[in-house]
Amino acid sequence: MQISFLASLEEISASRWNALCPPDYPFVRHEFLFALEASQSAHSAQGWQPQHLIVERQGELVAALPLYLKLHSYGEYVFDWSWADAYKRYGISYYPKLVSAIPFTPCTGPRLLVAAGYSLTELVPLIVEAIRNRATELQASGWHCLFPDTELSTQLSTTANVQRIGCQFHWFNRNYRDWDGFVATMNSRKRKNINKERRSVSAQGISFKVKQGEAISREDWLLFYQLYCNTYLKRSGHRGYLTEQFFTLLSEQCPQLLVMISAQKQDTTIAASLFFQDANTLYGRYWGCLEEYNLLHFETCYYQGIEYAIKHRLQRFDGGAQGEHKIQRGFEPVITYSNHWLVRDDFHRAVADFVRQEAEATYAYQQEARQALPFKEPSFVE
Repeated sequence: MQISFLASLEEISASRWNALCPPDYPFVRHEFLFALEASQSAHSAQGWQPQHLIVERQGELVAALPLYLKLHSYGEYVFDWSWADAYKRYGISYYPKLVSAIPFTPCTGPRLLVAAGYSLTELVPLIVEAIRNRATELQASGWHCLFPDTELSTQLSTTANVQRIGCQFHWFNRNYRDWDGFVATMNSRKRKNINKERRSVSAQGISFKVKQGEAISREDWLLFYQLYCNTYLKRSGHRGYLTEQFFTLLSEQCPQLLVMISAQKQDTTIAASLFFQDANTLYGRYWGCLEEYNLLHFETCYYQGIEYAIKHRLQRFDGGAQGEHKIQRGFEPVITYSNHWLVRDDFHRAVADFVRQEAEATYAYQQEARQALPFKEPSFVE
């Protein structure tokens, strides 16, 4: 088998890459990753230098893995700033590092794409060895695989890629007929509080429009980007990681994956949230607003998403990283994974000890969060 590294997704056709992609996960598709590169949102100029790995056998594409040489730790959502600080205290550089991740997208899913007839057991040792050699060539401190599915994470753990766990909050559809059917599963006080929150948004004269795919107009996209930038400027003083061209490319190349929910007040769009979807899952990704309204963010980004998922019979709603406030609204704590390997054995051992101790606290936190769920009966998934 031949393993190569690509400096850009331009070096491989969308049809070849996508032939390896599962049908029910949008973020590893060529269109999405290429939109990040071509729009300069995740590009070498922004500290994301593509190093995508491909495996070929007699001209057949056997496997592919998104891979970047990173010059910082922004846009990853698996936090390793303390590891970088430790390197700095010892007078050595933590950057660059190799990262297999979907930029700015903390959504668990496939990372290593494998052709039919091949297995992770067969391919992972070869790929791990190639990446470690590449890390040495590039003088990278190590390799990090972020938000892989359970199978890949477990397989990587057998090759001394330390497994780290995290916790997110996802909503699960228990065959609810409608919103009332969902909140009926909650205890009385929590149900009343949630419905009160929704009435509060409506009482401010705010209504919502849902558009899918090609129904999202050019004007909608222009306004959404303004809202997105406006929110980032207020929060962090910059216009956000994603460029206008990124959203334009998405609308042109993969509209079938997109859902936009906008908040209207007196026929003016005051906020909007952008979701991705596949056959089973709704993914809440980006949001923006003109000005703050009471409970507008949660209504636009989460309650509207739940209603959409119920209506379209989606099994799960992944609302993104963090957010303990989601627990009381019925989002359940789920474990996420990442895997890490550092070139220096002393630091690798230290990180391994750290993540073992961290895992105990994370599992305990998950159990505590389960106890805070608003349901009458336990309904979480293992």
